[in-house]
Amino acid sequence: MELRDFLIRIKIGTTFGIKKQSQIYQAVRDQLEPSLSEWVHTSSLIADEQRSDLVNYLHSSELKRKIHENEQNGGILTIADPAYPDLLREIYCPPTVLFYRGRLDLLQEPRMVAIVGARNMTRYGMVTVKKLVPGLLEHQLVTVSGLARGVDAMTHQATVDGAGKTIAVIGNGLDVTYPKQNAILQDQVQQTGLLLSEYAQGARPLRHHFVERNRIIAGLAQATCIIEAKQKSGSLITASLALGENRNVLAVPGSIFNENSRGTNELIAAGARPLISLNDVLEEVGLQR
Repeated sequence: MELRDFLIRIKIGTTFGIKKQSQIYQAVRDQLEPSLSEWVHTSSLIADEQRSDLVNYLHSSELKRKIHENEQNGGILTIADPAYPDLLREIYCPPTVLFYRGRLDLLQEPRMVAIVGARNMTRYGMVTVKKLVPGLLEHQLVTVSGLARGVDAMTHQATVDGAGKTIAVIGNGLDVTYPKQNAILQDQVQQTGLLLSEYAQGARPLRHHFVERNRIIAGLAQATCIIEAKQKSGSLITASLALGENRNVLAVPGSIFNENSRGTNELIAAGARPLISLNDVLEEVGLQR
């Protein structure tokens, strides 16, 4: 079978984590038509007593039905497809399969900026997003975030309101809304921008999903901007992932007395670029010198 069909069946038909999915892709990527049966019967990832049942399921009508449901629920993009973005392909453990709704062409845009931050943002963070996003849109930059409460949601909303282009990477199935308060915004993003998920239809918003989706947010963008972040926050994980992929990271400095600025101030102390004007971001994506 074709490589993309192989990857989709492994994705939807097994419970393998993202690392095993990536390992499987690396093992079969050079095969024009990899065989599921041959892979199952030779892979060290499968216990001997499970091989026959897994082969049967990966070729079953039930799995075909699930794949069809996901296709009807949106679209499916694999790492074997030409439309898969090069920047994302370069990261450690790139997602082998992505589910999407909306404008897949946005993945081919030349410049993307990730904007993430505190869920319980302060007025300072709110004003920063409202001032920053319009300038990015004027320069045709695509915003990328995670559709969480706070900075993420405001980034997407400001982009939609400004008729810009935005990509939301979520930690659950496309048919699931999380948080519930973002239901209207999630619909707006999939209507005018792009909604992306590594998880099949029906997947719940589990804690580890959000850590995993952060690498996609960082991997899509040339630069990642941290607006507000507490110590040990998810936004700092995204920043760390971006730095690990040699991507540019900017952080908004804040008061030393504000808990939401502790994370960003520490990032700056560790070498991140202070984000004090729009030009800082433009320089990091190659639009200014």
